[in-house]
Amino acid sequence: MHGTEAPSEWVRRWSHLIAPQSAVLDVACGAGRHLRYLRELGHTVVGVDRSAEAIAACAGLGDMVLADIENGPWPFAGRRFGGVVVTNYLWRPLLPTIVASVAPGGVLVYETFAQGNETVGRPARAEFLLAPGELLQACQDLRVVAYEHGFIDEPARFVQRITAVRELPQAGVPSRHLLPTGAS
Repeated sequence: MHGTEAPSEWVRRWSHLIAPQSAVLDVACGAGRHLRYLRELGHTVVGVDRSAEAIAACAGLGDMVLADIENGPWPFAGRRFGGVVVTNYLWRPLLPTIVASVAPGGVLVYETFAQGNETVGRPARAEFLLAPGELLQACQDLRVVAYEHGFIDEPARFVQRITAVRELPQAGVPSRHLLPTGAS
């Protein structure tokens, strides 16, 4: 089942930008690898997945929502989160909704497969692979803190990932988003 492996290095690397004790949404949470990690950091976690088995694996972690977000309504209409995490999931019609779910001062941490992945494995269908710069375009209303698009060799995959913040208005004061200085 998706979500039983260790937390994503990208999520671990950028989770420090999520304000302490924030509500964090994990979209397509699987068995909860990021929910567990973020809860250990002191956040209130909310997970959504279409698999009843996945939601059951996350019992007791926080607010778990069983929903088919590709064919049904967005279960968090009107809600915003201090952090939104998405890994290994892409449904393009939902990208604007996901970005809109980031609260002022909140952080989006997104990582999924990119074009080129069809040469090394699954997913291989174009509808599940991001085009170059696609996450940058989706996050144009946020402040991009980090962005990568390329190949990772272990396990072999092409990825695109972004960390972006919905900034709070601060008259004349530049935002400070601490960049990691070493390996996490």
